[in-house]
Amino acid sequence: MIQRPSRITRAVIALGASLLGLAATGVQAQEKFTYMTNWYAQAEHGGFYQAVANGTYKKYGLDVTIKMGGPQVNILQLMGAGQADCIMGSSDMQMMRARANGLPVVTLAAIFQKDPQVLIAHEDVKSIEEMKGKTMLIGTTAVQGYWAWLKVKYGFTDSQMRPYTFNIQPFLADKNVVQQGYLTSEPYAIQKAGVKANTFLLSDNGYPSYATTISCLEPTIAARPKVMADFVKATAEGWKSYLADPAPGNALIKKDNPNMTDDQLNH
Repeated sequence: MIQRPSRITRAVIALGASLLGLAATGVQAQEKFTYMTNWYAQAEHGGFYQAVANGTYKKYGLDVTIKMGGPQVNILQLMGAGQADCIMGSSDMQMMRARANGLPVVTLAAIFQKDPQVLIAHEDVKSIEEMKGKTMLIGTTAVQGYWAWLKVKYGFTDSQMRPYTFNIQPFLADKNVVQQGYLTSEPYAIQKAGVKANTFLLSDNGYPSYATTISCLEPTIAARPKVMADFVKATAEGWKSYLADPAPGNALIKKDNPNMTDDQLNH
């Protein structure tokens, strides 16, 4: 005689099937999320890449894609066009200026408490004050950011400014030139080129901005509040892991940016 399953047994089987279905759905229901950086992949983006490499984002239910920015990439515009959920602002001041211009952007977090922006001068220049009257190479984004602060604090003028094209050769060729840079990038390249220079970190001279932001549009935050919160938490974990052992993140950085060397990553 074949015994039929009791109602309790059938209920347990049904519950088990439901839980399996939910588990399967959970695996398939990773929230897709695109974060766009402001430059080519580098160590300054390490925590984000680490959280992809070691599965931290997946632990939070996120399927994260990191897209690289670059010198000719308008990341604010691309975010507005829906090609990124959030972007890496170079500074919180950049985002505040964008908001003042009508873009409903909100900064959820900033990774760096100090903005790594620097001015680089030849070895005869001992202070920022001594740069007055010299040719200064400043990029478009910086013109909308710390250049205004430099003009107010140090009396620099637009007449001494020239566009920075992210090429150190004009600096190497002319001792009267001062150029902008990123603490972990251009000073390293100039040193490798054999030129002695002095580097001035703007934050050590009063520039108050944070840097490497997670900035998103208000409608995105309103529509996906948990996803936004989870992305920030997972990114913080990624950075903690990257500082302990950067190898997994660095492997992905070099995959996205084959020009990146181990020497520069370790600089």
